[in-house]
Amino acid sequence: MDRRQRKTREAIFNAFTKLLSKKDFNRITVGEIIDGADVGRATFYAHFETKDYLLKEFCEELFCHIFDAENDSGHGHRHIFDCDSSKSVFLHLFQHLKKNDNNILNLLSSPNNELFLGYFGNNLEALVESHLSLFESAKEKELPPGFWKNHIVSTFTETLKWWVRNGMKESAEVITEYFLKVV
Repeated sequence: MDRRQRKTREAIFNAFTKLLSKKDFNRITVGEIIDGADVGRATFYAHFETKDYLLKEFCEELFCHIFDAENDSGHGHRHIFDCDSSKSVFLHLFQHLKKNDNNILNLLSSPNNELFLGYFGNNLEALVESHLSLFESAKEKELPPGFWKNHIVSTFTETLKWWVRNGMKESAEVITEYFLKVV
C-alpha cells in the first residue's frame, strides 16, 4: 500500500472511531464516515466494501499490530495503533484496550457489540493458536486441541467483557494475570 492509500485508510479509520465515540455502530452511516474523512464515496468503497468490512479491517489492524510488535525487536511500532510493545502478547492487547485506542471500548460496550466480538474472536483465535505453548502446562491431555483453543478464546473474551462491565478498575497487568490464572 502506498503512502497516499495509507493516509486515506487512516483518515477513514479516524473518522470511524470519532463517530464510534458519539454513537452506536448501527447508527453510523457511510456518508458520515466519508464526510469525517473528507474522502469521496468511491474512495471509501475502493478501500472497504461496506461499513461491516471497515469494522472487520479495523479489528484485523489491531491484531496485525499485535503480531508485528511480537516480530519486532521491542521498539515502538505503528499501524493505526501507536505504542511501545510489552513482552506478553495478551498484556499488550489488554493495554490497548485499557487505553481505549481508537475507541475500541465503544465497540465493546455498544448494544451491537456481537459483530465486533465476532471479528475480534476470529482474530483472537489466530493469536491464541500461535501461543498455545503458553497454556500447555494447564491443558489436560484428553482435551482435543480445537476445544482447548476455543476455551482460551472464550475465557479471554469473557474476561474482557467482565473487565469492561466493571469499569476496567484493574490495570492491564492485573487483568492479564487473572486471565492467565483461569485458563
